[in-house]
Amino acid sequence: MGTLKQILLLFAGFVAAAHGQTCGGLVQGLNGTIESPGFPHGYPNYANCTWIIVTGERNRIQLSFHIFALEEDFDIVSIYDGQPQPGNLKMRLSGFMLPSPIVSSGSILALWFTTDFAVSAQGFKAIYEVLPSHTCGNPGLIPRGIIHGTRYNVGDKIRYSCVMGYVLEGHALLTCIVSPGSGASWDFPAPFCRAEGSCGGTLRGTTGTISSPHFPSEYDNNADCTWSILAEPGDTIALVFTDFQLEDRYDFLEISGTEAPSIW
Repeated sequence: MGTLKQILLLFAGFVAAAHGQTCGGLVQGLNGTIESPGFPHGYPNYANCTWIIVTGERNRIQLSFHIFALEEDFDIVSIYDGQPQPGNLKMRLSGFMLPSPIVSSGSILALWFTTDFAVSAQGFKAIYEVLPSHTCGNPGLIPRGIIHGTRYNVGDKIRYSCVMGYVLEGHALLTCIVSPGSGASWDFPAPFCRAEGSCGGTLRGTTGTISSPHFPSEYDNNADCTWSILAEPGDTIALVFTDFQLEDRYDFLEISGTEAPSIW
């Protein structure tokens, strides 16, 4: 009861700061829908809405966006893994790309939607579902990708492939495993598809995989690839190599963005 009272008091504070905009709320139940105010006819300027989804202690919450269209960089949905406090910020979403499903690590998931003084778009529609502790939830489609498998419980496997003209980067096969502290989780992050003959790109999100072209086969001669990893202000990025083999003194990987660029 103490936790629920804290959530209600916290939510009341967000409502008081909402500049008269009626939206948001405390959300409970096994499943439901969350929509931006005015959806599907566009959201208002100066919106300030907070939804807090709460379920039982041993359950988690999966949030899947079915429609997502916000003015990029100015109108934002912040997702919190837990109560809407800075230390629980999981990701900030904006623009027109449909996000992958989001699964909480605990029994609370919060959304905070803010808009600026001008320009709006259609808004968003999200479906939430309470997950029992033995399921990993839907890992989501990837752009230009195909997912094979429809079961997401512990022990189940799914496989990704790409449409013609695109090559898969990352782990094609994912397995739902028991994860200490959070019930169950996929053993690897979802991969991505890149166009054949190209390499590099811009990566967002809390985790991901980068591979040299054609990995684990040999890469091409005369390759020139640049990947940019974007994180939220104040966050740091950890880069961990699981395989590394280049022609010594002739093929190089440069990592910049640190205090001094590193050349491997």
